[in-house]
Amino acid sequence: MAEKKTQKAASPKEGKAKGKSEAQAQKSTEVKEVKIPSRLGDYYKATIVPALMKTLNYKNIMQVPKLEKIVVNMGVGAAVADPKVLEEATKELEAITGQKSSVRMARKSISNFKLREGMKIGAKVTLRKIRMYEFLDRLINVALPRVRDFRGLSDKSFDGHGNYTLGIKEQIIFPEIDIDKITRVMGMDITFVTTAKSDNESYELLKEFGVPFIKKEVKSA
Repeated sequence: MAEKKTQKAASPKEGKAKGKSEAQAQKSTEVKEVKIPSRLGDYYKATIVPALMKTLNYKNIMQVPKLEKIVVNMGVGAAVADPKVLEEATKELEAITGQKSSVRMARKSISNFKLREGMKIGAKVTLRKIRMYEFLDRLINVALPRVRDFRGLSDKSFDGHGNYTLGIKEQIIFPEIDIDKITRVMGMDITFVTTAKSDNESYELLKEFGVPFIKKEVKSA
């Protein structure tokens, strides 16, 4: 008679040990994400908050305004005739901000501009928290000083609710853009959305961050 070979079943302890070894091997292959603290985020908590409490005579730390988000909007009117222009603008906007952009569509039809409702004519990115502070840091210390004949930003672009909008004429001021690869120069609008209740509070907040204003325009209430 032929001998029957019997296969020994794995014990529960062996199964657990095998499972642990597989889990450890999987963890070793995973790349750990290292979170780098934002310089301006720490600077806001350590320096800006105490400075604003003294300047604006706040009694409670919760009264101090803060930067809520930064919205970068790039309108591309040429995309009506050439859709490829919008693709280039989207890639450049994502390279500048480091975040996925959303395509904006026309809300109404305008026959004079051959624009129909629903056509893709722009791209937008909303930055918050760490990415917001990183973008602001690069904008103030790297991009704006590269503007030709730059003498400072106007303080007349506040909307009356504590928000400030800045217009950029050329995207090439950002070091992320390779000048040799761009096909056309495009501009963008950058909006700083704050929790300030007035333009004066927003002005003081942005000035403490290092936004280079030309001068402050005093408005009577």
